[in-house]
Amino acid sequence: MQEITYREAILAALQEEMRRDDKILIMGEDIGPSGGPFKTCQGLYEEFGAARVRDTPIAETGFVGAALGLAITGYRPIAEIMFADFLGVCFDQIVSSIAKHRFMSGGKVKAPLVIRAIGGAGLRFAAQHSQTAESWFLSVPGLTIVCPSSPNEAYGMLRAAIRYDNPVLVLEHKALLSTKGPVDIGGPVLPLTGPKMVREGRDATIVASLAMVGRSIEAAELLAKDGIEAEVFDIRSLRPMITGPIVESVKKTNLLVAVEEQAQVGGWTAEVAAQVTAEAFDYLDAPPARVTLPDYPVPYSPPLEDFVIPSPERIAATVKSLL
Repeated sequence: MQEITYREAILAALQEEMRRDDKILIMGEDIGPSGGPFKTCQGLYEEFGAARVRDTPIAETGFVGAALGLAITGYRPIAEIMFADFLGVCFDQIVSSIAKHRFMSGGKVKAPLVIRAIGGAGLRFAAQHSQTAESWFLSVPGLTIVCPSSPNEAYGMLRAAIRYDNPVLVLEHKALLSTKGPVDIGGPVLPLTGPKMVREGRDATIVASLAMVGRSIEAAELLAKDGIEAEVFDIRSLRPMITGPIVESVKKTNLLVAVEEQAQVGGWTAEVAAQVTAEAFDYLDAPPARVTLPDYPVPYSPPLEDFVIPSPERIAATVKSLL
């Protein structure tokens, strides 16, 4: 195990996989000599050259579409989207082509490609550059969607995504890039499905994604000071969404709080709440609660931005309100 940052974990996964398989290449804006806007590709251009580390024009529709062409002709491309907000630019390529290609070929044509997108608020990038985009593709069959919340998850899940024979959308968080954690370099490839318990408890179940996982753990520590033990899950994968372990947790704790860095309407927490209610209705002592962004764009003003992002205190207060 090595103690490295989330950014370094992403880079380590890319280096390891590109060294393993010369059919893997990466393309995106400013990822060449400059090493990427968030330095997650630093050194790749020097090691693998311009043919495998391709600096693209500002044209997400073009290079994401090219990634599909490469994938179905024997390559394993990785497309980096500078900000997750820009997934809207290539939405049609992903939804109408990439997600459906293998299905429409009767399973005969594989589409092994990865789309990495870095999103999230908290760093003063304002409304058009602070979205996580987590639920934009939630209703699209044919995609796998993962949300690594720690350096080890970022490393292990990115390696798994690159080796997978179907398209994977990997959503990373810019506020996590400098966070550190133990990473099992060269260890097992992590599965792309299923939630992971990151803290055990008996009084409430908290489910979160990306940067909200760390804040939920902090909330659980605040609650513990009052004798309340919360169980915390990292959702990890939004598609496929597997809620079995969360359901079993709720049967034990009798309460559910789901936390996401998005507006509430249409968020993935609604699907978790629906599935838990359907499977564990008789065990719930209160309606499932959701802690989200308010229903307006992320503000640029630092005090306002800090206020709208779910805080450990707000998560803890929500749990207390259900008890």
